[in-house]
Amino acid sequence: MPWPASTLRWLLAVRKVRPAPDIVGIDEGFSNYLRQYWKAQELTTDEAIIAWNDGSLPDYNKVTWNSSNEFVRAMYDRIFYQISLCNEFIRQTSDAKIDERGYSEAERSNVRTYRAEARFLRALSYWHAIDMYGDVPFFTETANVGSTPPPQGKRADIYAYVVKELQEIDGDLIAPKTEYARADKATAWTLLSKVYLNASVYTGTARNTEAATYAKKVLDANVYKLAPTYKNLFLADNDKGATRDEVIFPITFDGLRTKTFGGMTFLIHASVGGEMKPSNFGINGGWYGLRTKKNLVDLFSATDPRAMFFTEGQNKEINDIFSFTDGYAVSKYRNVTTAGVAGSDATGDFPDTDFPMFRLADVYLMYAEAVLRGGAGGSLTPLQAVNTVRARAGVPALATLSLDDVLAERGRELYWEGHRRTDLIRFGKYVAGYNWPFKGGVKNGQDVNTKYRLFPIPVTDLTANPNLKQNPGY
Repeated sequence: MPWPASTLRWLLAVRKVRPAPDIVGIDEGFSNYLRQYWKAQELTTDEAIIAWNDGSLPDYNKVTWNSSNEFVRAMYDRIFYQISLCNEFIRQTSDAKIDERGYSEAERSNVRTYRAEARFLRALSYWHAIDMYGDVPFFTETANVGSTPPPQGKRADIYAYVVKELQEIDGDLIAPKTEYARADKATAWTLLSKVYLNASVYTGTARNTEAATYAKKVLDANVYKLAPTYKNLFLADNDKGATRDEVIFPITFDGLRTKTFGGMTFLIHASVGGEMKPSNFGINGGWYGLRTKKNLVDLFSATDPRAMFFTEGQNKEINDIFSFTDGYAVSKYRNVTTAGVAGSDATGDFPDTDFPMFRLADVYLMYAEAVLRGGAGGSLTPLQAVNTVRARAGVPALATLSLDDVLAERGRELYWEGHRRTDLIRFGKYVAGYNWPFKGGVKNGQDVNTKYRLFPIPVTDLTANPNLKQNPGY
């Protein structure tokens, strides 16, 4: 069967020699952590669809994956590769190792801070692991490398471990907003709010007061501000000026120093095709891949400036998954500055745009949800928190607020930022009662088995580690 034209265009776009991947079974560009995380969180929901027919990738569009899916495996492998790297750094920066190596007091202080940041990254990866895979292998720096396979940790136990780690490192992290793109105290508070907000999914017990408390700590730090212009948050100079004031934790990209076909290279190039002009996005060509589903489009009023859709030559309805012109294109991410200047890579391959993994608007919305669900907050009401976000967008304030309103606002404010799958599961709208095009493998969408709230443990790891049991239903 011949490849579709969109895939051929993509192959031509990425024909350059690539470095060898650091995980097996998938190439370097596909295996990038952000690229895999974004696909798992967005393609499997009502917000995004991809035209490519690579391997088992269409299963994400349809919510029909199994334990042999190479993309399910790539995300899993990437998570545990990062955990292993963090473990080794932490292992090599113990107090005993610091004493052994004769560091000065200033060096000791720096190393302790870096160690805390590595512990944050490990906690972040373990959160991704339990959020997506449930009960997973669990090992820390105390494990003997190359010895027996790690045991399978219970989801609730690893949740408790992540909370404990994030609380323990607080004293060693730098103050909020001290240095761009480093894990600081506010970054850990934001992750704690996220983990607590999803506690009912992970453990069966809600922790809404704790979620509100840590969101409030970020707000009360009073060093982050909503950027005046929403669209500027997703441009090539989003590490500067007013947009810098909103971003709490970015994944940074630089067109000359972080060349990868994953990350923002993927998000920007793959979103461009059809009648879109690549030069308007600061790139040399589109990959004809990503579009959105009508569910996202229908969330917006006609006057909401956050609705960044390219509609010329595009159909709102998706009749053919593999046709780029089916589904509105999303023009949210661009490799141009606020002044309209293209990024630093003159070839147009690699962008300067950073990915805003955590930002202040999300914290306002988490606070609102946690308090609305019964958590104890401060003087700021959930309605005020949501309307603060809406005011920046230039849309009318809401008079009342329900949980459905919060979910809709999260969709409008945070679409294509990697939150949607987790949000839909938390709100009980992922597997049943709410559908989107091609969910369950049918054009109009249908309910799917409850097993799809989790991805399966990849068959490769089940084979390698006899301690592991598969998730129910797979």
